[in-house]
Amino acid sequence: MYQLDDLLHLMARLRDPQHGCPWDLQQDFASIVPHTLEEAYEVADAIEQGDFAHLPGELGDLLFQVVYYSQLGREQALFDFAQVVHGITAKLIRRHPHVFPDGDLYGSPDVPRLGEAAIKQRWEQIKAEERAERAAEPQQLSLLDDVPQALPALNRAGKLQKRAAQVGFDWPDALPVVDKVREELDEVLEAMASGDAAAQGEELGDLLFAVCNLARHLKVDPEQALRAANHKFERRFRHIEQALRDAQQDFAACSLEQLDALWGEAKQREKQSAGC
Repeated sequence: MYQLDDLLHLMARLRDPQHGCPWDLQQDFASIVPHTLEEAYEVADAIEQGDFAHLPGELGDLLFQVVYYSQLGREQALFDFAQVVHGITAKLIRRHPHVFPDGDLYGSPDVPRLGEAAIKQRWEQIKAEERAERAAEPQQLSLLDDVPQALPALNRAGKLQKRAAQVGFDWPDALPVVDKVREELDEVLEAMASGDAAAQGEELGDLLFAVCNLARHLKVDPEQALRAANHKFERRFRHIEQALRDAQQDFAACSLEQLDALWGEAKQREKQSAGC
């Protein structure tokens, strides 16, 4: 069975300037990013579908992205795979003093656990170490500086809101956020009445941002909520398609009222199934 070293060797062969793959030789950090995002979503999709037979393959595709970046880093003398592994291992040991009380990955698990005061002291040490590491980096001018620009918009909105909340720029609970959602919806309606396409897009963005904020206050992951809504729409729409096939009818021959009635039928069936 192939091991990790084999995958690293394969990657180096693909990028060999003389004998490598022409497509792989054309790639750089930026060009690989869309593939990384796609592979991450395919992992998430396999998990949501319960497709565990194919999950190892999807995880392998995602792992290959890390190997690819590491090869590019090695070629440019920036970093290599060993540094990636060392960095994440060291960080996780450092951030889990209650599991690795002596900071030794292979230390005896029988070492007495740290008490609460000792854990707090260790955390202060961790913060000091990480502050020292950041001291050599350019000064961060904003709490928002290190929120990645490339995150999916819903995810990034939640992170921006969470960062702002750290310094008190936040609603005290969910109800005022509901009022904000209503306010933003009214502004969408105003933009629609004006016929200003640019204003409509801007106000819709504000509405989505407010809804994301509401999700954060309700402790609901907006991405997961929307994915669930997508799945629900898909199930109900497929029910309409099947009902029309069974009746030998075409979409074009049906009124919106007829289609809506089939939609309601799908909803009712789901409620009955949930009650069983």
